Amino acid sequence: MSKRWLIATITALSLIVASCGGDGETATTAGETATTAGGATTTAAEGEATTTAGEPAESTGYEHLDQAMAGEFEGTTVEIVAQWVEGEEENFNLALDPFREATGIDVQYEGLPDYELALQTRVDGNDAPDLAQIAQPGKMAQYAGDGVLVDISGWFNVDKLAEEQVEGFVDLTMVDDAVYGVYYKTDVKSIVWYPVAPFEEAGYAIPTTWDEMTALSDQIIADGNGNPWCIGIESEAADGWVATDWLEDIVLRTAGVDFYNQWWKHEVPFNSPEVLAAAEQMSAIWFAPDYVYGGNVAINATNIRDVANPMFDPAGPQCWFQKQASWIPEFWPGNRDVPDRAEWENPPGEASSFFYLPGIDPAVGNPVLGAGDMFVMFTDGDRPEVRALLEYLATPQGAQAWIEVGGFISPNTTVPTDWYTSYPNTDLVPILNEADAFGFDASDLMPAEVGAGSFWTGMVDWVAANGEGTEEIFQAIEDGWPAG
Repeated sequence: MSKRWLIATITALSLIVASCGGDGETATTAGETATTAGGATTTAAEGEATTTAGEPAESTGYEHLDQAMAGEFEGTTVEIVAQWVEGEEENFNLALDPFREATGIDVQYEGLPDYELALQTRVDGNDAPDLAQIAQPGKMAQYAGDGVLVDISGWFNVDKLAEEQVEGFVDLTMVDDAVYGVYYKTDVKSIVWYPVAPFEEAGYAIPTTWDEMTALSDQIIADGNGNPWCIGIESEAADGWVATDWLEDIVLRTAGVDFYNQWWKHEVPFNSPEVLAAAEQMSAIWFAPDYVYGGNVAINATNIRDVANPMFDPAGPQCWFQKQASWIPEFWPGNRDVPDRAEWENPPGEASSFFYLPGIDPAVGNPVLGAGDMFVMFTDGDRPEVRALLEYLATPQGAQAWIEVGGFISPNTTVPTDWYTSYPNTDLVPILNEADAFGFDASDLMPAEVGAGSFWTGMVDWVAANGEGTEEIFQAIEDGWPAG
């Protein structure tokens, strides 16, 4: 029986998993599981109003946000930090501006380089911001265990949040029945970017299977057209996460979502035979002669923002494929530091487009890997104006400006679909509609010591060894898994 997602809004794409068409089962989620599920549709709650210009309707359903909109916190200040810099920083500020204007609250946003390290350093120095973006539920749980986060369940309308967000996201913010965050943004990772015009001029065709993708890589080399793949995993304090994404995508495609969920929950060893087999499949691209621009040394040395530079070389592509989520065009040459997308030299959808990272095992099908970003509140930030901003970020209007410029998918299922008018969001729908299952980023779900620690560093070591010593490196990650 064929399997398809039936999705009522683009926002529901990020965590709903596929279903046996027409069987009427309700959707399960990828926070706790990532299995196949039914095709129920989701619509905005009856009578729920929205406004233009990013401002929520008069009654928001959130107590502190309503008070803020009435001007009760005018003149106060809220500090919020995230990893979004350059173009993404511009977009997030656009989304915050309506709140600033409507409430009179001075929202001070800072995009931090070396984000994970910078945030941890501030927390350790008793200088935590009011609100902070966190990508890893495991890291959120670590901060919660350290007692530095606010359990928002006592005052936040969690019932409304759970009703409006894609099922499973609220669960990912919980530790022992306490709620510590609000998901704001989601990403789809199972896509591969390529340069459109050179690709067509060379007569290449979009691969629809893994074998076709490998054959095309071989053809690019045979044609003397440089290296097929653009790969780099240097990311300041987060080196290695690009490699973990690759491994996770391959585990989903070879071992299936049931095993994938057992893996991140550590119900099976990290270095299970299925994972070692996925690493071997990955090494056939990452470490094959002439496959990657600059080889393994360049993989470890190239910052993620610079990976695609050779793809846009004026002399023609020096590498052709970059596997990365939909936000990456912000950092392509000619786009960085250019706030007006109309002035980008390499606009997505024109200079470069993407295709779905093909499946590997037909019995497993075509899964999708994704992730998300939540906001958490630190204990010193528990003030009504900070609560109001966190509530605002849970509304459709809290993301409207960013959605409308593109490169953003919200987990809020009440976001009007006509806000999603720009590429690449419009082209993500067909990919996700054909997906057989969804897996939430495993490294984000693992304990922080692993998912944002030994898994990242282990992959860096593996790349430095040019794919050698796989069993030893993966055994070390398994041995370092925290007890309990």
